[in-house]
Amino acid sequence: MIVTIPNLGNISIAAKALFDGLKIPYIMPEVNHNDTLKIGSFYSPEEICLPFKIMMGNYIRSIEKGADTILFAGSCGPCRFGEYCELQMKLLTKFKPDLRFIVIDSPLDIGKKAFLKRLNEINLSSSASRKEKLSAMLAAYHTIRILDQIDAKAHELAGYEREKGACKNLLYSCKREASACDNPVQMLKVLNDYKKKLRQIPLDYSKNPLKVAIIGEIYTIIEPFSNLYIEEKLMDYSVSSKRTLTPSWWLKDTFLKPLKINSLAINHAAKKYLPYKIGGHGRECVGESLLAQQSQMDGAIQIMPLACMPEVVAKSILPSIQREKDFPIMTLVIDEMVGEAGYLTRIEAFLDMLEYKRKTGVKWAVCSSFPS
Repeated sequence: MIVTIPNLGNISIAAKALFDGLKIPYIMPEVNHNDTLKIGSFYSPEEICLPFKIMMGNYIRSIEKGADTILFAGSCGPCRFGEYCELQMKLLTKFKPDLRFIVIDSPLDIGKKAFLKRLNEINLSSSASRKEKLSAMLAAYHTIRILDQIDAKAHELAGYEREKGACKNLLYSCKREASACDNPVQMLKVLNDYKKKLRQIPLDYSKNPLKVAIIGEIYTIIEPFSNLYIEEKLMDYSVSSKRTLTPSWWLKDTFLKPLKINSLAINHAAKKYLPYKIGGHGRECVGESLLAQQSQMDGAIQIMPLACMPEVVAKSILPSIQREKDFPIMTLVIDEMVGEAGYLTRIEAFLDMLEYKRKTGVKWAVCSSFPS
């Protein structure tokens, strides 16, 4: 068995640590780029979500390099993601008939027996001892947790750095070196070293940078290629950004969901505007925007794939939050036809209006009506 997964931001690095620790042969997908999207779009239904197309490109590229087993994360929710694995399996079987598929769904949805059976398919392919397997799982968890912490801190401190680009360069070097490690122990050492280096970056807290929250559909906000590297662009503009939805947040949310104590602050904040679970992370998007406003962020940017149903619902609610809370929110809809020039222009105009609102104190409804 040679396993592969979709390339999904920090998850790919943590998955590499897991497979190395379990001693399972794998092929990690290359960093997403235009050719990945092009080939994925060719084999995908025209009107399907952007994440689906990028994932298809990941799988096909990995299959061409020798992967014979695809590891999916499944879902039984109302979002179209619940049908991803079924449709992708049908399409990929036409591409290569003898592929093997392992779909990891929540035990609440498929039952404990089926869940353990699927996990055992991975377990049987591992030559590691029981102790090594446990160590590998713990190392993968700590990898994703520390990576997300470094990510969050670097994006926050980018607005305060004395030397422009210091945080961005450190983040790039950290992920490059971590990806080059061939065992989880080495990878954790690299990450902890970079966590210390991040604390040593010279900062100027007399600066008062714009603070922007990144909200929206989880795939498009944690996979940089799908959002045209918006967090890096905000770092270039010396903006402090914050993103609540991360892979480690998702893990915690998933494990706490059966106890109904997951994302309590987000769900409580969203209750007035969207009290029901609508699939995807639509309710989280609404709750995050309100929490960002309460924490005195300057604004929020919602990122969503074209025709994403939960985010369309959230998008229809966000204008009410803007008016009632005087909190600026911009929505960026992403698909394979998005042009980077127009995308950048919208971001720059939004940041300019946030600066103007901060300096003048005018209401966002007035500020946003001015021509940019």
